[in-house]
Amino acid sequence: MKKELIKILLIVFYFLPINSFAEIKPISEGSVDAKIKLIVFESLTCGHCGSFHKNVYPKLKEDFIDKGHVYIEFKNFPLDMAAMNASKIAHCKNDGSSEILHYLFINQEEWAKGETIEELNNNIEKSVKKSNFNLDINKCLSNKEFEDHILEDRIEGVKKYKINATPTLIINGEKFENPLNYKKLKKFLEKLI
Repeated sequence: MKKELIKILLIVFYFLPINSFAEIKPISEGSVDAKIKLIVFESLTCGHCGSFHKNVYPKLKEDFIDKGHVYIEFKNFPLDMAAMNASKIAHCKNDGSSEILHYLFINQEEWAKGETIEELNNNIEKSVKKSNFNLDINKCLSNKEFEDHILEDRIEGVKKYKINATPTLIINGEKFENPLNYKKLKKFLEKLI
């Protein structure tokens, strides 16, 4: 009986797609052992989120992440379908790297425009093709596991942290106001070290 069950399980596992058991790695940076855990809920079409990545994040990385004081996790909170699709692309390599995410935010003005979702998708594809990421955009966009992961992030943001705007920073479990004011953020983080 046990041998038959094992055979059946092996056959089932053999025919199931590999990705159905794949865990989606969170996009993050820094040491998981850092004293300060920072979560950023953001939407890839949000101008303020783009500003965070261009103006706040580089200083945060230099002063805290690279020095081992902060572990940062970038959570998905798409505000529209374009942001949902861009999030799928950011997760496409599923390696936890933030490189594609930062690229999309830095080049946000280039691709986050268009009258239809098809036009937006074409703009994202053109932008990403200029990079060296070597992504199959259609494969990224059709990945149901990425979509589920992104929606789970958004649901967690609403239920657990009452997120209603992006970007929202959660520092050691508490909301931090003024995410675009690096001076206040730095002062707050220094007190936690």
